[in-house]
Amino acid sequence: MRPVDRQIRMITACLMLFGLWAFPVLSGAQPRLVPATFSQLAQQAKPGVVNIQTVKTIKGGGRVFRHFFGSPFGNQPGLEDFFSPFRRMPRDRTESSLGSGFIIDKTGYIVTNNHVIKDADQVKVILHNDQEYDARIIGVDPVTDLALIKIDAKDLKPLKFGSSKNIPVGSWVVAIGSPFGLEQTVTAGIVSAKGRIIGSGPYDDFIQTDASINPGNSGGPLLNMDGEVVGINTAIIKSGQGIGFAIPSDLATTVIDQLKDSKRVSRGWLGVSIQDVSREMREYYNLNPDEGVYVAKAYEDNPAHEAGIRQGDVIISVEGVEIRSSRDLTLTIANLRVGSRVDVEVIRQGKNKTFTVKLGERPDSSDGFQSGEEFNNFDDLGFMFKTLDKELARQLGYPLSIKGLVVIRINPGSQAAMSGVRVGDLLVEINHKNITGMSDYTRTMRKIEKGQTAHMLFRRGNSQIFVVRFEK
Repeated sequence: MRPVDRQIRMITACLMLFGLWAFPVLSGAQPRLVPATFSQLAQQAKPGVVNIQTVKTIKGGGRVFRHFFGSPFGNQPGLEDFFSPFRRMPRDRTESSLGSGFIIDKTGYIVTNNHVIKDADQVKVILHNDQEYDARIIGVDPVTDLALIKIDAKDLKPLKFGSSKNIPVGSWVVAIGSPFGLEQTVTAGIVSAKGRIIGSGPYDDFIQTDASINPGNSGGPLLNMDGEVVGINTAIIKSGQGIGFAIPSDLATTVIDQLKDSKRVSRGWLGVSIQDVSREMREYYNLNPDEGVYVAKAYEDNPAHEAGIRQGDVIISVEGVEIRSSRDLTLTIANLRVGSRVDVEVIRQGKNKTFTVKLGERPDSSDGFQSGEEFNNFDDLGFMFKTLDKELARQLGYPLSIKGLVVIRINPGSQAAMSGVRVGDLLVEINHKNITGMSDYTRTMRKIEKGQTAHMLFRRGNSQIFVVRFEK
């Protein structure tokens, strides 16, 4: 056999071997990758996705009406009579808006965003076959921007919820809705990230996706490749392309179930102000990395305080679920039923303690106050303090029951000036000793010898706590 023939046969054999090896992998991946899969998914989900149109009345004609029909000279004497005919003109006007939603059961319940139907006088639902129905609002939850509405219709085809917890980053997802009024628009992309916080509220836990989402998609479903709803499309970043956000299905289902049962949402409540633990605070309290949430305040007559939890405790678990951040605690407690008893594990002065808390439902707190005195000179660190009193607490937004020293001045160039502490911050502890007035401060600082460390626990506003270390 000639060398050239041998080479040709070897190349042919390699190509055949590669083909036999590669084909099953490629063919096995096809159901998840080829456009036909998206087409099939879209056809299956289409009957469950709806277009929502709302009409609301804007009182007084709105800002634009007042701009054009108000007096161009302001409220000047002698001009009222001239412009009075215009003021008697009808000032109310109607405004229409568009959104999306999806059917969740055959009896006509539909999920959408609260902002889609907020303040609406009329809500109309348009099905995939162009049938129109008037909808009534069952319940809303502005905190999570979810709403439940209902239509009287038959033979509906609902979508099923899947678990947002089980969908990994990088998975294919499909968004269906009515962007800019273009009904049944289908876009595809991936899960870009999970657990996004966008500043919309205390229960931020959004799925980020690059599937195209535009105005009008709000309230529509985000589907996995099995056709299950894993998110409710709700927000976009106007200046960014390929950045949209959806409410996770695991969060949404708990809200929707309550709206369906009682037309309102109640959430578990500990009655504490909390914050994540900084590096300095971990050192101060001898905590492990990523461990727990600091209790900045345990409000009196609230569930946590009644159970024995106090300011300075670090919550590390609830019902056996590890707590690593403020968001972990907020979401965990919010998903528990009001009135249920839960075990809350804390670290207090280096020791683990467990308290059984009967959860409440967001009551307001009321507090007393402490009178004050003023320290008129800078101390060795560069601080000038005033004991917190009732009036000062109200001005600075502190609870009236809290005690401590308010920073009223900071000496430029001092340790205090370089520490990050601001005027208005409240000193509440030094080396784990409570500071309620200037006598406490003076006595505690005298016991700290030159060269030793003073760990000062400050409070900023109504909830933020931080520790600053000073060398005396």
